[in-house]
Amino acid sequence: MINNNMYKNQDGSLNEKKVTTHLVIGLVVGFILLVLFFTTWGTVKAGYKGVRVQFGAVVGVVDTGLYFKIPFIQKVEKMEIKTRTINYDKGGDVGQEKPTEDNLFGASKDLQDVAIGVVVNYHINPDRVKEIYSQYRSVDNYEVNIIEPVIRELVKSTSAQYTAEELVTKRAEFGDKVNVLMSERLASKDAILERFSVTNFEFSHAFTQSIEAKVTAVQNAEAAKNKLEQIKFEAQQTIETAKAQAESIRIQAQAIQNQGGAEYVQLQAIAKWNGQLPIQMLPNSTVPFINLTK
Repeated sequence: MINNNMYKNQDGSLNEKKVTTHLVIGLVVGFILLVLFFTTWGTVKAGYKGVRVQFGAVVGVVDTGLYFKIPFIQKVEKMEIKTRTINYDKGGDVGQEKPTEDNLFGASKDLQDVAIGVVVNYHINPDRVKEIYSQYRSVDNYEVNIIEPVIRELVKSTSAQYTAEELVTKRAEFGDKVNVLMSERLASKDAILERFSVTNFEFSHAFTQSIEAKVTAVQNAEAAKNKLEQIKFEAQQTIETAKAQAESIRIQAQAIQNQGGAEYVQLQAIAKWNGQLPIQMLPNSTVPFINLTK
């Protein structure tokens, strides 16, 4: 129990100075306890890992969830391990962390300037957050100093292996090659590539016009070729039809010969006669068309 006499003077009156002093001390102690309570624990949210730092030195890693630390001695730095996007496509959506307003500029094998739009999705290796923090202190610094230079180097060096025309016609092959190289390189730099996409190629206006003209010429040549093939096919059909008709006539003639030749023809004429004599006669012909002497 509180001894009220400790706050009274000898004459029995209340010693306000003592009351105020004890009140201030109580408030200070309460504040210190409150600060200690809130600085001894914290949480790491999903998509992050914590790095435990003590007097500037990394002493451990904290997983997602609740953690405890020594107040004023230790701190936990959050390191993002979820997907990050780097965008080098001025015509596309900006990345989550680093919006980029231009494409990557390189040169093709035939020395044509080309602006290449690419989008890279990656995340840092969760098992290497301690090492990344020790060297770069944040994922942003790591991205600027490691990831972006790798992207620029590989895209430019690979584009130099293709002519400008091949970059267009072999776009998928170009993208696959960069994807393999980048996956290997990022893995060696403590990052994991999720996706690499080639979104755009931009050439000089003059070169673009020449490509369009060449494509049009190829398309016209292909159309002419197809038309020639169609004509050949139709001609072959006509030949085959004529052959079929000739064969039909030959078979009919053969059948007539087998039936007695001229006599068979005369019998067929009699069978179809309507009983009327022809009105107009041909020169040197006789009216009857039936040989009655036989």
